[in-house]
Amino acid sequence: MKSCPKFTFGAGDRFTHAAHAQLQAFIAAKDWGIDIAPVWNKSNREHEIIGSEPQSTRDAADKAVADLGWSGEYLVDADHIGLETVDRFIPNSDFFTLDVADEIGKKADPEDVEAFISRHPELLEAVAIEGIDKPLNMGRELVEKTAHQFLKAVQGAKAIYDHIALNKGPDFVTEVSMDETDNPQTPPEMLIILAAIADEGIPIQTIAPKFTGRFNKGVDYVGDIAQFEREFNNDLAVITHAVKTYGLPASLKLSVHSGSDKFSIYGPIRRALARTGAGLHIKTAGTNWLEEVIGLAASGGEALLLAKDIYLKALKKKEALCQPYSTVIDIDEDCLPSPDAVKGWTSEQFVAALTHDPSNPGYNPHFRQLLHVGFKIAAQMGDVYLNALRAHRKVISQCVTHNLLERHMKPLFA
Repeated sequence: MKSCPKFTFGAGDRFTHAAHAQLQAFIAAKDWGIDIAPVWNKSNREHEIIGSEPQSTRDAADKAVADLGWSGEYLVDADHIGLETVDRFIPNSDFFTLDVADEIGKKADPEDVEAFISRHPELLEAVAIEGIDKPLNMGRELVEKTAHQFLKAVQGAKAIYDHIALNKGPDFVTEVSMDETDNPQTPPEMLIILAAIADEGIPIQTIAPKFTGRFNKGVDYVGDIAQFEREFNNDLAVITHAVKTYGLPASLKLSVHSGSDKFSIYGPIRRALARTGAGLHIKTAGTNWLEEVIGLAASGGEALLLAKDIYLKALKKKEALCQPYSTVIDIDEDCLPSPDAVKGWTSEQFVAALTHDPSNPGYNPHFRQLLHVGFKIAAQMGDVYLNALRAHRKVISQCVTHNLLERHMKPLFA
């Protein structure tokens, strides 16, 4: 098992032109006394949309690390992979996010459920967990129901893990993702899931549960912040208990997916980490692409026209662009600016609309979400877009570094 640093930060780089600027944020954070390991991630779907290969993510990360003299740890994540997609990531990744969402809810074999219950008589009683006020009311009915809901998913994670280990050896970090489901996992369910993961011998180091509320792409958390804080703290307590009880890796930590720009929950997360000493993995995959577009718009001239063109084309293809992300975006079409309005915008107006600053009256979260899923438009532009990134690298790099350091890392970890 590869060791996983206490704090890891998932950074997406869809067009592999931002790794240096991203790493500058980690270097600056370290100078501030915040030791965070970068995890460059890119999903199979994103590679297919852009027409890239996983090796390009590894190459960009390695070059940035070498050029900037980064001496800390860093990882490359095969993001949201399954058995059918993992093979192309095995040679170049050392962090694997095992996505088993499709298996959640598929009823487990009755024999497997009975075997699980017989292995864990402790779960049939109320379970006292330090950090949670009341013992968890378990009981056979709840354990059986939860096992039926999640055992197939855990077995699926085991199959993916075994396949990677067989072809790569054990030197990688394993994350299990259960966030893309309809309902958040309760503390009793989390405990049962972790017991099942331990039974399968998966050396899990991060788990991404589903939390209450909406984690829409590129905009703030929508939900009851106090409830999120309770859930986050309860999950931390359950993880600590499961590590002690079931022998899971001591480095096991929570992962927050679609964590970019969730500014309103950064305070609760920071307080929980300070109180418990727990680790954290947080993913900010798509926010970098938006900073590229912001940098282009801020540069003015032809770069601003290109940014406008991306939006105008995204608006025409809105339904197709939004469909794959329908559960993690919330766009009101009536709130999207018209083509004529955008054509007349200055650099300042475009940047204000796209930059996530709710205090700015020009900010438009619907505009931002559409562009967030609109990276396919830039991919279809090919060298036109990539040449613009190169031509305006300085401005874009400043946007990328500032966004990660000032708006994400410091509020979370400082």
